[in-house]
Formats: sequence, structure tokens, C-alpha cells
Amino acid sequence: MAEEKKELIKIRGANEHNLKNLDVDIPRNKLVVLTGLSGSGKSSLAFDTIYAEGQRRYMESLSSYARQFLGQMEKPNVESIEGLSPAISIDQKSTNRNPRSTVGTVTEIYDYFRLLYARIGIPHCPKCGREIKKQTADEMTDQIMALPEGTKIQLMAPVVRGRKGTHVKLLDRAKKSGYVRVRIDGNMYELSEEISLDKNIKHNIEIVVDRLVVRPGIEKRLADSIESVLSLAEGLLVVDVIGGETLNFSQNFACPDCGISIDEIEPRSFSFNNPFGACPVCFGLGYKMEFDEDLMIPDKSLSINEGAIVVTGWQSCTDKSSFTHAILEALCKEYHFDLDTPFEQYPKEIQDVLLRGTNGKEVKVYYKGQRGEGIYDVAFDGLIRNVERRYRETGSETMKAEYESFMQITPCRECGGQRLKKGALAVTVGDKNISDVTAMSIERLQRFISSLELSKTQQMIGGQILKEIKARLQFLLDVGLEYLTLARATGTLSGGEAQRIRLATQIGSGLVGVAYILDEPSIGLHQRDNDKLLATLKHLRDLGNTLIVVEHDEDTMFAADQVIDIGPGAGEHGGELVAQGTAQEIMKVERSITGAYLSGKIKIPVPETRAVPTGWIKVVGAAENNLKNIDVKFPLGVMTCVTGVSGSGKSSLVNEILYKSMAKKLNRARVIPGKHKRIEGLEMLDKVIDIDQSPIGRTPRSNPATYTGVFDLIRDLFAATADAKAKGYKKGRFSFNVKGGRCEACSGDGIIKIEMHFLPDVYVPCEVCGGKRYNRETLEVKYKGKSIYDVLNMTVEEALHFFENVPSIRRKMETLYDVGLSYIRLGQPSTTLSGGEAQRIKLATELSRRSTGKTVYILDEPTTGLHFADVHKLTEILRRLAADGNTVIVIEHNLDVIKTADYIIDIGPEGGDKGGTVVACGTPEEVAENPNSYTGKYIKMLLDRK
Repeated sequence: MAEEKKELIKIRGANEHNLKNLDVDIPRNKLVVLTGLSGSGKSSLAFDTIYAEGQRRYMESLSSYARQFLGQMEKPNVESIEGLSPAISIDQKSTNRNPRSTVGTVTEIYDYFRLLYARIGIPHCPKCGREIKKQTADEMTDQIMALPEGTKIQLMAPVVRGRKGTHVKLLDRAKKSGYVRVRIDGNMYELSEEISLDKNIKHNIEIVVDRLVVRPGIEKRLADSIESVLSLAEGLLVVDVIGGETLNFSQNFACPDCGISIDEIEPRSFSFNNPFGACPVCFGLGYKMEFDEDLMIPDKSLSINEGAIVVTGWQSCTDKSSFTHAILEALCKEYHFDLDTPFEQYPKEIQDVLLRGTNGKEVKVYYKGQRGEGIYDVAFDGLIRNVERRYRETGSETMKAEYESFMQITPCRECGGQRLKKGALAVTVGDKNISDVTAMSIERLQRFISSLELSKTQQMIGGQILKEIKARLQFLLDVGLEYLTLARATGTLSGGEAQRIRLATQIGSGLVGVAYILDEPSIGLHQRDNDKLLATLKHLRDLGNTLIVVEHDEDTMFAADQVIDIGPGAGEHGGELVAQGTAQEIMKVERSITGAYLSGKIKIPVPETRAVPTGWIKVVGAAENNLKNIDVKFPLGVMTCVTGVSGSGKSSLVNEILYKSMAKKLNRARVIPGKHKRIEGLEMLDKVIDIDQSPIGRTPRSNPATYTGVFDLIRDLFAATADAKAKGYKKGRFSFNVKGGRCEACSGDGIIKIEMHFLPDVYVPCEVCGGKRYNRETLEVKYKGKSIYDVLNMTVEEALHFFENVPSIRRKMETLYDVGLSYIRLGQPSTTLSGGEAQRIKLATELSRRSTGKTVYILDEPTTGLHFADVHKLTEILRRLAADGNTVIVIEHNLDVIKTADYIIDIGPEGGDKGGTVVACGTPEEVAENPNSYTGKYIKMLLDRK
């Protein structure tokens, strides 16, 4: 019995969110898949119950002092959980969006490289590229004697460099040794005075050992002093040339030709997150945000008077009475041009004056304002610098964001985007510096490391480090990420990629007896690479870990030891255990929708005919990221799928080039599209809409009713009732965001947050309104017997029946119902919606709009988080959008969506450097016959099955 108990995680009475008093036993040390419709309660069970409780119990074991720094974990709504291990969650949300975080730093491979370069790297001179050797005291003496005669110098010993502390003992020792002066953080002090340093700040301390004037005959004294300095400062010497540049010498590394000494090489010299290694201009970010003239003046065919300058603060220059116009008029007089000439026709000098200023030359500005008129001498500093100054000086976050929309990220001029100081970039291993290594794809890097030729000493020092690096690179290859580079910022990774990186890191840690909880790790992964991922998951399981995977992927279900199907429906209709067992056993369960799709009882049908395009748009010369200068034709009026293995260039083509070009041209968005020559055929379209999985609102005040616009119609309806008219209420009375109708005790939130010190914040329903958000008078207004609060509390399904006689509201409800969201409540805070739900609300909002037939919809992996049944609904919606004459372009790996498309564009053949070309295009049937296309191979199997 005891043995059996240990083998199961027993969950009893789970009631979190929509779970209905769920009892389930999950086998330990097995690969278990949780599946079910979107919103059925899978994540509530996996993350909000099992993970939250595992994490909380671990936290409880820490002291209350430690707990106050960790943030608190709420106890999940569950009666008991037995047999729980410490839980590690690998979900999609927890990626670090910090620009300093890269694939190398997250996987810790970069830390090993820093160590490798510090220990076996060969330093070169950053200026002449010559290999640097150590200098002797005699060489230093000769170099100092070569200074012009009469030069005053101070020989200083840098005893502390960038270390925190008060350093009292050190200063005391120096004083006792007979030294008189010391330079601390650039300021000179006498050692006899009281010197108190802040122990929390990093200090630089140099002891002045000797002060000399260069002339013949001082060689002996100079040599002795240099010896003293070198013994004091462990081989370092700083020569402060009075009125000249400071010279650095090192018994360690210096270039005898250029006289450049480079710092002692340490692992921190290669860290772009440490002042010792980071490029001093961009502080190790590798890029700077700078104002871009193409965003400030997007249409250069316009003249300034026609509104060519659109940047904030200068839009008023078309107004003759504004000061900005007066400045431009003054420039016209001085430089002989006029404001009616299109900007692109100005000679380069005039454009330079407008953008970069008059170089300090003053012009006379005549300005008549409200306080009278006058002539002002103004040295115009150019649009770019003027706006930079305004950006720096504004205290308003809103204005800062407004200015930032005119900025573009450009590589740093000093380091060229390599993030490190020149000295660090001049250290090589195998003739490559650390930046070259991190810019290689993982696959190339693995080859480079394997073929590295090292000397015997280097081999002895670096052998262990290289072994660690190789192992970690192999883990990344195992999860199908061979196309990434170590320098890639983690903020640019897709949810699935970030998850697989964390998975690779976990395998590297080799923990045993842990419950890993994963959230759809197969997102963004081509069918071809699924086997690699499954092998990794099985490897983690075989180490002795429990894997609980929330997943909708067929292959994963067949590979799992056990599948748990939660359902049967979504939301209110879910939260129960429908079936548990292997994939084969689940197929036999009548109630299980998952089983029906797995067994083929229910199928997503392949369309009888493929729609014929009504026209084409052509992208010419696409060369962003890894795209190989390709021309791609997208059909209009049909549904197109862009496919290809991970990292092949799909997103670069669709999101960076096609979407941004259309958004700039059709929606007048301030974006700079990826590298391409031109796009032909845009005149046939009127707008582009990107439907992604980002939240529909970031505050609990936003909800499906406000987002879809149906709340306005409902408030109009309430304002038109006899009760409201009698009381004189307008529609604003029924908003919980403005004063008047809302409950003022909770400002219309319905809940009040109570902060607890080292316990979690507690949210309690407002005592005054009882969580109803409105005051009593407002709630007395009824429509068909229901108050506004009752309406917000309805599910879409209930609202559809309730408003069946109000066509405008019914139409919006029908589209929400059609996209499979019958279970969400109209007033449900948008922060509680999943990514898939947010996306479908956006789709429903688009569907309920009157179609022009000239819209392009772009969706990037819309099947994320969707069950087979939801994918079925999604394909029907996308076909409806295309049937209205609109163009739908989908980036997708899901074969069920791909097989229903009218046209496929397959990018590849591989990821990274080996991708970026069009492998195949045509209908699914045509692509299936292409022997070079991986997608074609899998589609062929599906089409043959039908």
C-alpha cells in the first residue's frame, strides 16, 4: 500500500476556477498529457493547482525572513494533494524580455565561453591586430624615457580596481609604508587626512609612488620606482602624464607597437552586463534607440507646408502663426529655399540643415506671439537634436512613448552591435573572437568547437570547459533549436522556442524526482522536429522525473504513458475528468471529444474545392534576417498558409516585411519594414489587420463586452428603458469606469485589494456593492427583469437567447458563439483569458464588422492553445473570412489548418542559414507532390488518409 501511494500524485477536491470538485490520480515518473478543449480547466489543474501547491509547499519550508522577499503563493482551492514533488513550471510566459538576456546567458553557455576566453584566449592589439605579450620592467622604463624631456609624470600603483569596501586597512598600510598621496576615484588625497569611503560603491584606488620629470640620469630611480609599483599592484603600473594622456603598463599584456596595454583578462572582461566588459557607448546593449528621419518625415514627396514633418512637436510647422514655422521661415531666408518644395527635391545641404542643424550659426527669427512680437537669434540644432532634447527633458511617460514611436533601433557605432569593449573583442580562440562565436548558429558552433585545434597547454586548461560547452550545445540540438545563435535576444523568441531552451537547460541540470509541468512545448515546432522534442521529454522522464504536459498535439498524446482528458466542454461546461488512460483507451470513451478526433470518428474536412485567387501581391527581393533575396507571390481573396521548419524565415517574410509594409502603406503605421526592394499590388487592398494572441486588455476593467463594442449597445439599451428615462439616466450612468453610476467605494472594480505584509495580497468583494460594481440606484434599472450587473454576468450563450430580439447585439453574440466562446462571461476580466481566447475574441470582433472584401488578415500560429475541436472551428472562421473576398495569411505548423488552406507557401528547406528560400508553393495537393518539401511529405500522409 505504501509503495502504491508513492507512485501516484493523488488530487482530491480540486475547485480552482472552473474545476468541479475534481478527483484524479496522476502516475509519478511518467509522461502524462493533459488535454481538453480550450477553457476546459487543463491549465487550472496543471498550473493553478499542482504547480502552485508544489511551489507553495517548498516556499513554506523556508524561513519567514526569506519568504518576504519571494512574494507569496496563494493556497490553491483543493482539499488535498498527496505524493507531490517539488514542481518546476516551464511555461510560455516566463521568458525574460530584458534586452540584456540572450540565448547564451539563459542557457549559461555564454558563462562557459567567458571562462574559456579568459583562460586560453590569445589577446591581440585592438588597433594593429598584433598578438600581445607581457612587458618587462626594463621595457616600461625605456618607454617612459622616450617621453619628451621635461614631461612631468606620476608613477601610480592601482591597488584597487572596481571593488566595493572602505579599504581602511589598505590605506593604513600605504601610510605606514611611507607613501604620501593617493588618488581615489579620480580625486587626489593626502594619506595623512581622514579618508572615509562608502562601502557600497565600487572604488578605484591608486597610490602615488613617485613623482618625476623626464630627463637623462633618472633611469635608475625610475627603474626602482617601477619595481616598487609592480610589486604593490601585482604587475600593473599607471603613469599619469601631467597635461597628457595616462599611460597603462602591465607586466601582463601590452602592445609594444601601439603602446596600448589591455586590461588583465578575466571572465568579466567578456560580460556585456558588467562595466568592465561592456562597450562604453551603448553600455553593452549593442544598439541605441535613435530618432529615424524616415519615421519623422515618412513621405518625402510632400513639401513642409503640406505636412511632410510629422514628428511630435513639429506638426504645428504648417501653421503660419507657430514658432516652429517662424524658425523654418528664418532658415529659408538664410539658406535660400522655400517650404513649398517637396522635401526629396531639396539639395543634400538643405536637408542636412533641417535635420542636423546650422552648426551653431545663428539665424534671425521673426515671431509674433500672444505677448507681442520680436526678433530672436536662434542657433537651430536640427530636427533630430531638437526632438532628442525634448525626449530627454519630458517627464511624461505618455510623451516619452509618443517620441519613441519615431525612434528606430540602430547598431551601436562604437562596437558595431558586438556589445563589448575593443580589448575584449581582440581576444581570440581558434582565430575567432567571442562575438563571432556567439553569432554562429548552434549547429555551426558545435562543428567549430569539435574541430578546434589547441596547443597542449590550452588543451589541459580548456578541456573541461569545452566538455561542458559541447554537452550544453548538444541539448539545444536535441530540442530542435540548431538554427538559433547564442547572441539572439530572448525577447525575440517565440513561446515554444523559449520553452524548449528552458527544457534544454533543465536536462543540463540533471535533477531527479521533480515534477516538470510544461505548457504546450510543441508550439512553433514543425512536425519533422516533434520526434526530437519527444525524445527529450522521454529522457527527462527516464532520469526519474514526473512530466505533466498540457498539450493538444496528436504525436505527443500517442507517445505519452497516460492521457488525462478534462472536459467535456469549456468554461462552465468543463472542469470534469472525462477520460484517463493511454491514447488508445481514450479513443474508446464515448464522452471524450479528444478520443473522437484521435480515432478519426470526427475529422476536420478537407474542402471539396480550392478557392481561386482574385489577384496577387508580390514581395520582390526579400532579404530580412536569413531570407535569400527571394521573390514571393501571395494570392488575394483566398486563405494562404506560410509553412516551413522553425527558423526558416516565415516570420521574417510575413511579419517583418509583408505586414509592416502594408501597415505603413494602408494603415499609416509608424514602422520600418524589413529589408526588401518593393511590394507590388497593394493598391487592391484597403487595410491590414494582425490578429495575434496578445491580451485584449491589460487591466481587469477591460472585458469581452467592452472589447467587442457590445457594451456600448447594451448601455444604449438600458438608457432607453422607461426606468432610466424617468430617472434621467444617460448611457454613461451604466459605465463602471466613470463616476455617476458606479460604486464609488471600489471605483467600479467590484473588489478591494488589501495588502498583507508577508502574506499574499487579499482581494475581497466590496462591502458596499457586494462585488456588483454599480451603486443601488443604477442596479434598480432593469431590462427584461435583469440589471446591468446581471447582463455582465451572463455567458455568451445566455446573452444570445436574452438579446435574440436585438439584431445589433445578437449579431455580435452569434460571432462570439461561432468562434467557440459560448462559455465566457461578458464581464469576465480580460486578464483571466488565455491567449487562444483573446485571439478568438479579436476574430469574432472582425467577423461582426461589415466586410469590405479588401482586408488582409495576418495570423501567426493561431492554433496555439487550441484543441482539435477548436482548430475545427478556427478553420471554419478563417474560411468564412476568405469567402467574403478577404485575404487570410496564416503562419502555421498545424497540419489540419494547412490541409484546409487554398494555397501554401513553404519556406526552407532548413532553419537558420540553410533556410530563407521558397521550397514549394501551390495548393496543398501540389505541395504534397514536391519531394523537397518537408511540409509536403506530412500533408501527403494526411490527404491520403481522407
